[in-house]
Amino acid sequence: MQRYNEFGIWLKSQLGVKSQKISLNAGFTCPNRDGRVGTGGCTYCNNQTFNPDYCVTDKSVAQQLEEGKAFFSRKYPDIKYLAYFQAYTNTYDSVENLRLKYEEALQVSDVVGLVIGTRPDCMSEALLDYLSEVNRRTFLLVEYGVESVYDATLKRINRGHTLAQTVDAITRTAARGIRVGAHVILGLPGESQSGMLHEASVLSSLPLTTLKLHQLQLIKGTRMADEYFADSSDFHLFSADEYIDLVIDFVERLRPDIVLERFVSQSPSSLLAVQGWGLKNHEFVDKVRRRMNERNAFQGRLFTPPSVSES
Repeated sequence: MQRYNEFGIWLKSQLGVKSQKISLNAGFTCPNRDGRVGTGGCTYCNNQTFNPDYCVTDKSVAQQLEEGKAFFSRKYPDIKYLAYFQAYTNTYDSVENLRLKYEEALQVSDVVGLVIGTRPDCMSEALLDYLSEVNRRTFLLVEYGVESVYDATLKRINRGHTLAQTVDAITRTAARGIRVGAHVILGLPGESQSGMLHEASVLSSLPLTTLKLHQLQLIKGTRMADEYFADSSDFHLFSADEYIDLVIDFVERLRPDIVLERFVSQSPSSLLAVQGWGLKNHEFVDKVRRRMNERNAFQGRLFTPPSVSES
């Protein structure tokens, strides 16, 4: 029994073939770093935590993709690829420059689509016009860093946008027929467990296609790590078992059709200010599946659609 909507199964249904995302660093920055929205970035952020070795800005998009293909093709010779614009804010440039980067990626052989990671405050109507055209000719998924649905939390972590901006960006993107993903961090300081579970209801009210859940990780050299070591009273770092049950509780409250891409993030242990669980992603997912079987849990079991008066 498939107890939740698994990303790999869904993606193959969309593309008709097995595919692998290749992370890219296309040299973008972030409005929360360059002063347009703020400076210093989000308090938890260190982009080193998700950049592969081949993912450096002195290499072109095409070169990064070819090196990524060489890495994955040794194990999966018949696989296709998605160009994943991941590092920083990948819609934060002129439409003309963005078009050049995206089209360069689509010209690489065996690349069958784009995944674009960005912020809710960086999606113009002009860019949506272009992305709508891209979406008509290839696979496209736009992923927004939501992180929290609570404005107080967003302000505390120096995120630089509001829930209203999140709702607006997701709604406008989905209205163009584009698949929309979201990222959320569970365990941010000051958020209660009941508050985290309520986020499932808020996200379910949005026209999302996919969702990534991440546990909070404290990264060396970040302001959040400094905050934790100065006063940890507002933090709760989950054990693996605690987090597994939280994830399942969350998924049971989630709209049944949302596709779940991941439950955890995995930063290199050398960058962690507080060490993690020592579990690889597939090991964690196996534990979630076993626990869901034990609990007879499944996605959407506790989901309550909004009433007519609420919608």
